[in-house]
Amino acid sequence: MNNLVIVESPAKSKTIEKYLGGDYKVVSSKGHIRDLATTGKYGLGIDIEDNFKPNYIAIKGKAKDIASLKKLAKSADKVILATDPDREGEAISWHLFDELKLNEDKYERVVFNEITKDVVVNSMNNPRKIDMDLVKSQETRRMLDRIIGFRLSKLMQRKTGGKSAGRVQSVAVKLVVDREREIEAFVPEEYWTIEADFKDFKAVLEKYHNKKVEIHTEVQANEILKALSLSFRIANVEEKEKMKAPKDPFRTSTLQQMAANRLNFSSSKTMQIAQKLYEGMNIGKETVGLITYMRTDSTRLSEVFVNDTKKYIKGKYGDEYVGSVKVAKEPKGAQDAHEAIRPTSIMRTPESIKEYLSNDEYKLYRLIYIRSLAYLMSSAKTLATVVDLENNGYLFKATGSVLKFDGYLKVYKEYEDTEDTILPDFKNYHSDVVVANSIDKYQHFTKPAPRYTESSLIKEMEALGIGRPSTYATIMKTIKDRGYVTLEDKKFIPTDIGYESTDKLQEFFSDIVNVEYTANMENELDQIAEDKLDNIKVLNDFYTKFAPLVEKAFKEMEKKEPEKTGEVCPLCGNDLVVRTGKYGEFVACSNYPTCKYIKKEEKEIVSFGKCPKCEHDIVKRKTKRGKIFYGCSNFPKCDYATWYEPTKEICPNCQNLLVIKNKNVICEQCGYVK
Repeated sequence: MNNLVIVESPAKSKTIEKYLGGDYKVVSSKGHIRDLATTGKYGLGIDIEDNFKPNYIAIKGKAKDIASLKKLAKSADKVILATDPDREGEAISWHLFDELKLNEDKYERVVFNEITKDVVVNSMNNPRKIDMDLVKSQETRRMLDRIIGFRLSKLMQRKTGGKSAGRVQSVAVKLVVDREREIEAFVPEEYWTIEADFKDFKAVLEKYHNKKVEIHTEVQANEILKALSLSFRIANVEEKEKMKAPKDPFRTSTLQQMAANRLNFSSSKTMQIAQKLYEGMNIGKETVGLITYMRTDSTRLSEVFVNDTKKYIKGKYGDEYVGSVKVAKEPKGAQDAHEAIRPTSIMRTPESIKEYLSNDEYKLYRLIYIRSLAYLMSSAKTLATVVDLENNGYLFKATGSVLKFDGYLKVYKEYEDTEDTILPDFKNYHSDVVVANSIDKYQHFTKPAPRYTESSLIKEMEALGIGRPSTYATIMKTIKDRGYVTLEDKKFIPTDIGYESTDKLQEFFSDIVNVEYTANMENELDQIAEDKLDNIKVLNDFYTKFAPLVEKAFKEMEKKEPEKTGEVCPLCGNDLVVRTGKYGEFVACSNYPTCKYIKKEEKEIVSFGKCPKCEHDIVKRKTKRGKIFYGCSNFPKCDYATWYEPTKEICPNCQNLLVIKNKNVICEQCGYVK
């Protein structure tokens, strides 16, 4: 039998083909093969009047791939669609089914939550048909994003300095802008603390005659200091054993947050590395997926993995380290379609495969492995001690804890900030009085909420129910690339364009571009996926509200005047202004389109010496594929070129330019080595 298996990724196809017999041919669609056209009303590729009928066309450059897939599908006895196990993957399978014109009885749909031989073979033995509810949900999301993106982006480009707007993107920018304004409006308040410093510990003033002490001025602090002596009475000692439970296994958002905080990875870098770990890595004698699917909002773990891991913990660390599976609280709007992100085998330790991974791949795999292992270990036990020290009616408090049993911290300690503060044995202290070395006052000021980092913004979006695991990294990249925010010390700061676009959108679209509406839309998309809501009704309800707002904004939104440069147009005498185009800012005539003058930027030429053929400058250039080389500035009249950086020195043998190759200074012409 000739079976054709179609996956999204070339890397995944190579891994899976090794698991299946000679009856299977595994190929890749290289992602999506079709998308909405940019024709029709507003270029949406959607016939809004005909129940939002989409017009799909082949993605540019995919014609050959589609033709090849059609040829393979035609000769196959069965076509197995094995794209990713989420809505996006389901939609790709449907597009393949539709574009390849597959028969209902000739195709099957399978999903792999992990790319290992057992799971792949088991999935192949348990096929299903395409879930059209998932497809409708993805299709609705795509159409909503297209309608909002195209219409609002056009509006922003025409009326502001913004380049684009989006259903979730614009809300993310608004969160950053709102936080910055909160910081700007914040008025710091002064407060003071008083601390007693003993030989082995410190104690902080908390109460006066059982009432909480609040110190707002230095005068108040000094008055309290005058009333204190260095002698303190031990008023109460309380010891309590506390349990410290391990963190839940990773879902997409928490993996991105932890990788940012501990590994200094951006969310996009984290997802790129995770994709490779999921699709399959060559680890010597086998090629295997090292982690489960990396786009998930679930913290579930498979029963098989839990049992295998408990056996591993028992054998390596002992019975007392085996924990119980906790029921984790899922985030708002969680779809729970897949397991948490975990290693595909607990026996595949990070150290055992380190030689096959890059440094970054190893770091991320180790983080995922240790988190999953720690989750199934027992809680740590600490002995927490609280000591109350009385001084002339003032009550100071000292706190400390001692780790009595490390539990999951046996493996996870490096990823968690845990320090023991050990206090003296006050229960068996030789006296009920303890003497301080000094008592000091400290001035403080209240601080505003911190600026968002990638990590904290993703955390906030997830908590608010906006965006989904597959979109967080893309949103972070988009708001940076489009110039709505900048990063300073890893923190987001809105740009002028970020402020302007947010304010304009709030002026005209406050009922749509907000957290509540966006979160509710995500909920409706989930209901479409569960066949609880009609997708056409969702689109109709949205468009009925959205369309008149857009029309009003195009008519009434005040257009931002372009910035004048102080120069005049050499063709017509009008002012030259700064405009924004596809490739960034440029200077042009303010009288456009009547006058189409564009000022050419004179770039400073960096010379790498004189051309040995014609005496013009040698300059850095790029091939069509972006590879750097060094060539004559008189090209095409002079064709001198080299892949290696010239040194401006002349070869003593043949008078050619010397270049740097493999850290050596050589002559390409005669072989001279300096």
